[in-house]
Amino acid sequence: MSRYRGPKLKITRRLGSLPGLTTKKSNKINRPGKEGSPAGAAKKLTEYGVRLEEKQKLKFNYGLTENQLYRYVKEARRRKGVTGLILLQLLEMRLDTLCFTLGFAKSITQARQLVNHGHIVVNNKVVSIPSFQCRLNDIIGIKDKTTSKNLIENNIKNNQVPTIPNHLKFDNSKLEATVLDYCDRNDVGLQLDELLVIEYYSRR
Repeated sequence: MSRYRGPKLKITRRLGSLPGLTTKKSNKINRPGKEGSPAGAAKKLTEYGVRLEEKQKLKFNYGLTENQLYRYVKEARRRKGVTGLILLQLLEMRLDTLCFTLGFAKSITQARQLVNHGHIVVNNKVVSIPSFQCRLNDIIGIKDKTTSKNLIENNIKNNQVPTIPNHLKFDNSKLEATVLDYCDRNDVGLQLDELLVIEYYSRR
């Protein structure tokens, strides 16, 4: 299944705020569909439907395909600890997600493009794979090129990220960030119940 490239506001109207997908807000308040349902109206969802929506939030926010998300869930199950938290930590340690968190891009989609175009370096080496899994003490920086630095500087000014999470240390003068630790649950901006995502995949 390919990555979603359709209307983003239609997705946020159905699933709620997805900061990694888009920061824009729709003027429409009804859920998408033939007739839609008024804002605040009770939705009659089955237990499966509730789990599906939580899974869709994760998938669209991080810009993943179905197969990619399933692989992350399997990896989270394999590791010791709370599976839901480990899943979020794996997603938050992706290079494109970290670039978004640092304010290098206004969305994870834009951050993926920055990585693809070779603007981002990890430990002084250009990495052009958005799904690259960063590790503790990795240093994320900008390619030593004027166009790359200007692009990132403008993005940081325009995005105005309120605070950098505690698991990252950002040096504004060098435009470099060091990964100090794995993120806490409170550092994840996406509002969802990750346990329902694990339950969704429990039969696979």
